[in-house]
Amino acid sequence: MDALAGLLDGPRARGAFLLRSVFDPPWSVRIQDRAPLTLVSMFRGDAWVVPDTGAPVRLRPGDVAVIRGPEPYTIADDPGTPPQAVIHPGERSTTPDGEELCAVMDLGVRTWGERLDGSAVLLSGTYQFHGEVSQRLLRVLPALLVLPDEAWSSPLVPLLADEMAKDEPGQEVVLDRLLDLLLIAVLRAWFSRPEAAAPAWYRAHGDPVVGLALRLLHDHPADPWTVATLAARTGVSRAALARRFTELVGESPMAYLTGWRLALAADLLREPDATISAVARRVGYGSPFALSAAFKRVRGVSPAEHRINAEGLAAV
Repeated sequence: MDALAGLLDGPRARGAFLLRSVFDPPWSVRIQDRAPLTLVSMFRGDAWVVPDTGAPVRLRPGDVAVIRGPEPYTIADDPGTPPQAVIHPGERSTTPDGEELCAVMDLGVRTWGERLDGSAVLLSGTYQFHGEVSQRLLRVLPALLVLPDEAWSSPLVPLLADEMAKDEPGQEVVLDRLLDLLLIAVLRAWFSRPEAAAPAWYRAHGDPVVGLALRLLHDHPADPWTVATLAARTGVSRAALARRFTELVGESPMAYLTGWRLALAADLLREPDATISAVARRVGYGSPFALSAAFKRVRGVSPAEHRINAEGLAAV
């Protein structure tokens, strides 16, 4: 498993909110749905993403923006256009004064706006629940990143646009998987760019020794790893591995393994049927007590408290 696959491994989109929005200028939509992550692409026309803090960023046709929540933001034809609609949690939309808009602006299957032939077409896909995107991924992403159309080549945006208009059996699952694929493709292209400032452990995957060590830890987190066993698998001495790993990743192999195991455990604990005992076995702890002790030491809460907090966030 490589760095990006490791980031995205775990819960996926489940019933993601996908919408094709069609407008004519002037238009402006205030997003305050508290979603953890949203992908936006202009299919036709230009737009601006206007964060509450920070400078507005322009979106041209084919550009893809990844917006990390839960802070609100605005998407508009111009940064100065006042919002005409507000998107709330639960796929609810209103005017700024609170008048319901969902039925008024419904234009058909996953399509919303003023008229079907409007000059601006915005595609959006939203991960609505925190368990769908790993916290490890969210922590390394900026609040807003834009991948320009010319920076990558992918058929996924047109394919997603085509599938969003369909209402066929199993369509929700198709759209969930397409959204996941689009996120992976965008982040893979983004992390390869100098301005991405990818985390050290991500860049370290290019090193022949440390990259192999990271893949082993990602692929087999439950194995009883030590620096000695990891060094044997990578073909270097313990001292050489520890020194090289720490220089490139910024922490020791065992510290990284602990963080990776607990990140996996945090995501797995969001699954309603997962027991603490089962999660402990999957991430390399010999007992629920051992996992609980490590989890509380590093994260400040017990696995049970983490699960309760996660359920509360998902309900917001």
